[in-house]
Amino acid sequence: MQQLRASQRIAIELPVEIRWRSRAGARRQARGKTGNISGSGLFIKVPVRPHRATAVTIKVLLPREVTQVPLELLCQGRVVRWSQRGQTQGLGVVIDEYELRPAKRGGPACKLPPKGS
Repeated sequence: MQQLRASQRIAIELPVEIRWRSRAGARRQARGKTGNISGSGLFIKVPVRPHRATAVTIKVLLPREVTQVPLELLCQGRVVRWSQRGQTQGLGVVIDEYELRPAKRGGPACKLPPKGS
């Protein structure tokens, strides 16, 4: 079966932080690594399993070797799938909005999506 993608995936492993609210409204967070990134989404290697359609905030730290200055990619998105292949498990997330901004050293973590999202 051929898969049609909105944009090409780039296999890259970068530090990532993900935040969301549980169905009961509790704040949740996890750290992991990207498996791949595209213009419309990313796969995150992380040992958690938020429900499908859960709104998430994702912060990816971009390498200074590439960007020349510390940058972070801040995304608002939603979980579209969860998968496990061998020892690798993670989330497929579609990106709804994103912002590229200077990384804040020791600054506040990414903001959570509003309750009920």
